[in-house]
Amino acid sequence: MRRAIRTTLLVVAAALLLAAAPPQPKTTLPDVEDEVMCPICGTALNLSGAPQADRERAFIRRQIAAGKTKDEIKDELVAQYGTQVLAEPPKSGFDLTAWLVPGAAILLAAVAIAIGLRRWRRAARDGGGPPPDGGGPPLEPAEAERLDADLARYDL
Repeated sequence: MRRAIRTTLLVVAAALLLAAAPPQPKTTLPDVEDEVMCPICGTALNLSGAPQADRERAFIRRQIAAGKTKDEIKDELVAQYGTQVLAEPPKSGFDLTAWLVPGAAILLAAVAIAIGLRRWRRAARDGGGPPPDGGGPPLEPAEAERLDADLARYDL
């Protein structure tokens, strides 16, 4: 009798745990379509109108009907067409450079801008600009007369 009660309690507890588990979200075509590419035209599948893209969509629909997850469908597509079918390159191996190079370039540009601004501010603070009195070499008398005549012509 105790054994039967214990077994019943275990079955009820298991049923409650299964009922309380969140349901797995069902994969949809738009969910997969924007993460894979058409292998023929090289555009995102959701933007492509090529016949190959239609065949790829039909393949994805069949996989969804079979109950496969998005990752399983993408793995199947990679097995058929290679990694170029993915909209995002894998984050491992040589393809990792597609993620690291732009980030490194942005970081390098930010450092160069910071160094340039620092030098520019230091030069302005230390008097690196032209002297306020115009202090270059003195003008020859002929050049000074010509400059005065030009300036007088523009006086209003």
